[in-house]
Amino acid sequence: MSEFLQFAFSGMTVGAVYALVALGFTLIYNASDVVNFAQGEFVMIGGMVTAFLYASGTPLWLAALLAIAIAAVVGVLLNKLAVEPARGASVVSLIVITIGASIFLRGLAAIVFDKQIHRFPAFTGEDPIGIMGATIVPQSLWVVGGGLAIFAALYVFLTKSVIGKAVLATANNRLAAKLVGINTNHMMTLSFGISAAVGGLAGVLATPITLTSYDMGISLALKGFAAAMLGGMGSPLGALVGGFLIGLIEQMTAGYLSSEYKDAAAFIVILVVLFTMPRGLFGPRVAERV
Repeated sequence: MSEFLQFAFSGMTVGAVYALVALGFTLIYNASDVVNFAQGEFVMIGGMVTAFLYASGTPLWLAALLAIAIAAVVGVLLNKLAVEPARGASVVSLIVITIGASIFLRGLAAIVFDKQIHRFPAFTGEDPIGIMGATIVPQSLWVVGGGLAIFAALYVFLTKSVIGKAVLATANNRLAAKLVGINTNHMMTLSFGISAAVGGLAGVLATPITLTSYDMGISLALKGFAAAMLGGMGSPLGALVGGFLIGLIEQMTAGYLSSEYKDAAAFIVILVVLFTMPRGLFGPRVAERV
């Protein structure tokens, strides 16, 4: 039982990071139909900027806030300089643009920072907490709690606020949104900024446990995209559930079989789900928006 709990705790911690990345995918997709494969780089920026600012003497809380703000600015610039000018391009072209942006940000990070692995202290100490024979570090609670809090905040934002409803209106019908006075370009920019900030927060929360480096974004983007697809692309609840499921599947496979198979096991499960439920667990029931 203790062994199972240990793997479950690890899976929930990693899964919360995947869920935050998937939420970023979902927010941008809902606003613009763009699948942003640079989402993982925002997580890298959050972790790397915090680590370097903290090493330079900046208080950890301030370094974290600045890192999240910088990630948000990068997200806005990505939309303004790369995605918005190509608004009329095909879906494949937009995906290629975001992949190119990911490569560019990864190379820029290698130049601005370095190619070493970095970390910074946990927020509330590193003494493990014992639960029924298993242990969990306090930072894991920050990661899981942060993932749930961001999900709740985004749900309230999208369903209760005027701006959030404008984002959803832009996603459902861009022309109709323009006709009722919604600035759809601003909504897209806002979505990119918020999704980048969510990614930056994921990097800040996870780095004390998972460490960070300039090239960590690509794997996180793939896992976050897989989580979003598993839960149903466009569904915030699906992103949350998909992220936790991917994390649990990975850790259970690594614990009971071998760490060499954890990535394969997660993607096999996704393929099975998509073959049986092509729109994921919580995806929309219609094939296209009208």
